Amino acid sequence: MSALGGGSSDRSDAASPMSIASDTSDEGVELEVGDSNMGDDTTRSELEVSVSSFLLRDHADLDTAYFAPNDEDELGRLDYNHELVLKFLKYNLFLAPIDVRKMQRVLDIGTGTGIWAIEMGDTFPNALLIIKRVPSNVRFEIDDVESDWVYEEQFDFIFSRYMAGSLSDWPTLVSRAYENLRPGGWVEFQDYDFEFSSLDGSLRPDHKTHQWDQAFLEAARLCGIEPCPGSKLENWVENAGFINIGHKTISVPLGPWAKDKYHQEIGLGNLIQLLDGLEAFTLRLFCGVLGKTEEEVSTLLSEVRQELRSQVFHAFGEL
Repeated sequence: MSALGGGSSDRSDAASPMSIASDTSDEGVELEVGDSNMGDDTTRSELEVSVSSFLLRDHADLDTAYFAPNDEDELGRLDYNHELVLKFLKYNLFLAPIDVRKMQRVLDIGTGTGIWAIEMGDTFPNALLIIKRVPSNVRFEIDDVESDWVYEEQFDFIFSRYMAGSLSDWPTLVSRAYENLRPGGWVEFQDYDFEFSSLDGSLRPDHKTHQWDQAFLEAARLCGIEPCPGSKLENWVENAGFINIGHKTISVPLGPWAKDKYHQEIGLGNLIQLLDGLEAFTLRLFCGVLGKTEEEVSTLLSEVRQELRSQVFHAFGEL
């Protein structure tokens, strides 16, 4: 789910009601089951924007909270996931109706390895650059977003993506974003619910994938982590005091089972990233929290992989 919020009710120059072009959303799209023949048309459209801006990325080092290891494999999966998200958002780095001419300071919370901030820096070439690799208009800071924020200046745009599994107190994060946003600024949260379902009932309780998913949710909650923030974002944003709120739900297939080519490609990419990270972000929770042995987890994951690859169900998740 994606939740947008602009300004506040007590700020006279709050942003006007938002308008998002229809071609940036798959909201309401019915996923139809079809064959899984894949094409190779993955051409990316180019973004051509120029603005003077200051971009700041705040990447919290949450090794003690995040369920996946912070290694090269996981970093690669996160970058792959970024490209996948861009594809189903029609290559829009953000959906908020921001006047880029007025955007000077941007805060990125999370968003994987920092690739979103780097691409924002490439998109806005006139920005101040502070980083060891190009673009140099991005400054990286290591911080815990659940601690107090100490920024001296407020931001025009605060962006957060894929913090599910990393936070225990989402309302506080949203409130801090509100407090650190300039009048008329925008905040955008893009996150998901880590729970799969199927419209046709093909994903059943006896499937190992469903059992794995439910156990994952249980383990995360036992750790005090919210694994399904997506469906709650709209209320959190509203309760924090934001106005001009927009909420969007996008169904993302798990596997290339959809009828149309676009959703086949999205589904295949989603399946690949899940298979790549399956063992890494299962072991810690299942062994360390649920008390499973590595042998038990290995057996379960083998069965889950077999189901996922054979496409015995038409599952999807929601962003």
